[in-house]
Amino acid sequence: MSPNELATEVANMYDTVLILDFGSQYSHLITRRIRECGVYCELLPCTQKIAELKFKPKGVILSGSPYSITDEGAPHVDPAVFELGVPILGICYGLQEIARNLGGETSLAVKREYGHAELALHPQEDHHSYKLFADVPSPTSVWMSHGDHLESPPTDFEVIGSTATSEYAAVAHTTLPIYGIQFHPEVTHSADGALVLRNFVVGICECEASWTMSSFIDKELERIRTLVGTEGSVIGAVSGGVDSTVAAVLMKRAIGDRFHAVLVDNGVMRLNECAQVKKTLGEQLGINLTVADASDLFLGRLKGVTDPERKRKIIGNTFIEVFEQEAHKIDEVSRKNGLGPIDWLLQGTLYPDVIESISFKGPSATIKSHHNVGGLLEDMRLKLIEPLRELFKDEVRALGSLLEIPDDLVWRHPFPGPGIAIRVLGEVSPSQVEIARLADHIYIDEIKKAGLYRQISQAYAALLPVRSVGVMGDQRTYEQVIALRAVESTDFMTADWFAMPVDVLKRISNRIINEVKGVNRVLYDVSSKPPSTIEFE
Repeated sequence: MSPNELATEVANMYDTVLILDFGSQYSHLITRRIRECGVYCELLPCTQKIAELKFKPKGVILSGSPYSITDEGAPHVDPAVFELGVPILGICYGLQEIARNLGGETSLAVKREYGHAELALHPQEDHHSYKLFADVPSPTSVWMSHGDHLESPPTDFEVIGSTATSEYAAVAHTTLPIYGIQFHPEVTHSADGALVLRNFVVGICECEASWTMSSFIDKELERIRTLVGTEGSVIGAVSGGVDSTVAAVLMKRAIGDRFHAVLVDNGVMRLNECAQVKKTLGEQLGINLTVADASDLFLGRLKGVTDPERKRKIIGNTFIEVFEQEAHKIDEVSRKNGLGPIDWLLQGTLYPDVIESISFKGPSATIKSHHNVGGLLEDMRLKLIEPLRELFKDEVRALGSLLEIPDDLVWRHPFPGPGIAIRVLGEVSPSQVEIARLADHIYIDEIKKAGLYRQISQAYAALLPVRSVGVMGDQRTYEQVIALRAVESTDFMTADWFAMPVDVLKRISNRIINEVKGVNRVLYDVSSKPPSTIEFE
């Protein structure tokens, strides 16, 4: 099923803005900003054929791009987009694409613009373009990032904004709701950018700001019931993380005990993880839960392995194997009890994963393999159901709160599928896992005590494959090193390291060195994403 077909069902439930992605690093931010306005939007590649759209958008936004409009092989939009009869906003490269299609001229700028610029506004109050900059002061500070510029606008377009070096920084058609802006309103550096986007989607496209998680719950429950039917059953893996927990609770609400959750203990989970998940999901939330202890199998297969990609693949393949075995057992019991076969597989895919896979650039080069159960589908002949597919992480948390999931689960930091195995750099052994696990537990405990946990998007302790000299009790030691990582992020596509207070770091370091046998040094990671990734492996 194409990304467009998968997006269709939700897009038809709400007033939807279509964002066509030309490969800009900021495209996902456009999506975020529109959602923050309470308006639903979908991002699709700029190569999307308009005739193949399964929904009618209320408006279209053309994103920026790393390409020059004059490059051979530069991406171009389907001209049919201009025949939809809906408002169109072109951002940076999108402005130049509008000019290219409607008769304007673009060229390489004599002086490129990167960074802040002062935008002077010129819209007429009695003209439709006034709505785009309603309540925006003039001048306003905007963020520029372009090497091309509009040489002359198409016929029937007028200038509504300019900067010192860009005469046509904002243009609008004289009669049609088609607009082009050279700056990036989606980035926080543009002081009134969020207001410009809101003016477009709410004021000009006249979208109803009805995209909320409270409205999503009832519609999604109905969608799940329709998909699964009155007799179908669903199976899905849970981990104790917010994504799998919210997805599981949604399924429980929708179809009751016809949803079967499986927790696979891979031996590289957090301290007391399985017992906690069993208590919370099984006992407190009433989810039909099976726990499969395969820790010895996983750790046995990881013995002697140091390459991070091999670790991920071993864990992923072993997970599939164990999950399949449990699924077949559950399927047999379900059939014997007259509940019918298992025919759906639940996955907790989120929208950032979708964006990465459907970007104009295509699937990005493999930085690291994702831990998922995609390999199950062919063998088990299950249909895929992804209730969180259209949501960002913050939306999932909001949904979890509305579903009355305990706060400690809703706000729990993400945990990778391969678990502590990719936080133990080098060979994974039971003793190394235990060191990393205990250090991580102390670290999280201290940042919670300091009231910092919710300010941090993700934090963990990693065990480095090095030893260092130390002195403990007047004796020389030669022991291991723990690296602490903490980041701030909205969508985990980019992240900044968290400025941890020094007094908190002192307490954490002191406790780890004193309480975790085999560690004599603690480091703090001050790298952002990019260039670094959030996980070490």
